[in-house]
Amino acid sequence: MNTHTRPRLNAIAGPILGEFLVGMSVAMAGLWLASQTSDVAAGAFGMTNQVMETLFVLFRVLAIGVGAGITQAVGGQRPEAARRTALVGLGASTWAGAFVAGWMLLANGWTLDVLNAPLGVSLLAAPYMQVLALAMVLEAYNLTMAAILRAHLHARDTLTVMLVMHSVHLALAFVLMRGVGSWDGLGLYGYAVGLIVSRVVGLFMHLRFWRLRLKLVPHRRDWWVCPVRSLMPVLRTGVPAASLELVYRIGFMMSLAAAAKLGVPALAAQAYTLQTLKYVVLVSLSIGWACEIMVGHLVGAGEFRTAHQLVRKGLRNGMLASGALALLAAASAPWLMRAFTRDPNIIEAAQTLLWIAFALETGRVANIVVLGALRATGDVVYPVAASMASLILVLGVGSVVLSRYFGLPGIFIAYAADEWIRGSILYHRWTTHGWVQHAREIYQRMRTPGAETRF
Repeated sequence: MNTHTRPRLNAIAGPILGEFLVGMSVAMAGLWLASQTSDVAAGAFGMTNQVMETLFVLFRVLAIGVGAGITQAVGGQRPEAARRTALVGLGASTWAGAFVAGWMLLANGWTLDVLNAPLGVSLLAAPYMQVLALAMVLEAYNLTMAAILRAHLHARDTLTVMLVMHSVHLALAFVLMRGVGSWDGLGLYGYAVGLIVSRVVGLFMHLRFWRLRLKLVPHRRDWWVCPVRSLMPVLRTGVPAASLELVYRIGFMMSLAAAAKLGVPALAAQAYTLQTLKYVVLVSLSIGWACEIMVGHLVGAGEFRTAHQLVRKGLRNGMLASGALALLAAASAPWLMRAFTRDPNIIEAAQTLLWIAFALETGRVANIVVLGALRATGDVVYPVAASMASLILVLGVGSVVLSRYFGLPGIFIAYAADEWIRGSILYHRWTTHGWVQHAREIYQRMRTPGAETRF
């Protein structure tokens, strides 16, 4: 990849930020609509979202592996390797989506029992998860296809898809959840129905951009065939990265179960706080994804020094943005929380959590920016091995133990401690250049005759 043709970091991060902003806004609107019914409905909405994010680890395996492989192939000028990887990701998405759909249909009750869901929350969440299951294959397709477009540097196109898709979802959710005239609406189920319709729209738009930008039109067999040989390079990157995310989700679900034991008000306060924090982390997420895409291109082109400088800049910008937004959210909590609830105890609890979140969000930056960069260089095993102990002991066990003594604040203290421990480990790995050998191996593979067929 030539320096003069390489887009600036902000040119990629900007559209990704827009995608996240729209997606988070729809989720926030859904939580607000649920909260207008009751705090129990809001708790069910929040708990179901956490279950879905855990199951989405399977989709992340594909998105991460496919995205990293394509960025390296494009940077190394291997278009056929990029094309093959894209189609493999599409076929694998069918099977991953079907598995997640089956889990939500058949194992929702067991999952909610494991999470100590209060009876009122469980009665709402179980059928809600079953309706959402219908959208899981569509969700897998959209996430993977968007990752492939971004890896080819078509971030503006993915932003267009997300704007339309989420706008359709929001419009339908508002009508279907609240009702029209004398019709009372579907409640939580309206949000699920809107999601299904919007994901159909997103799929057709992704197919259109694939044809226009990538000259790629999937055949019928491409939707379900994923040869093991072609899938292995995707799994080599995606599985370790997603394994780390899976362990994170396990630790987080332990903390969610600990919060559930504190009662419905605590569960609602946590749901409102976590949803608010998703806005705080938007800038860091967009910078981190842009860095990962750019580092993959730079590694494929052999520009290691530029990659190192890019990550340091991204880390600095992310720390400043996240810290400022976290403080703003904490200071604004008394007004922000009134959009969800009038319960003064829940509002006070949420504000306390948001002040603690300053430490949480500044520590999270390295885990977003540096982790993605290491993954793009091919250094995928070390971050997993180095981080798992903290995820289990600090995030998981720490949340359970501290919640007994400090309630919800104890859980968020465990969150912050885990982020800082793991972030420090990853930053040390980057600054000591432990990733360079992996990057050199990728660069050599991209330059070896016949590597395209082995990719």
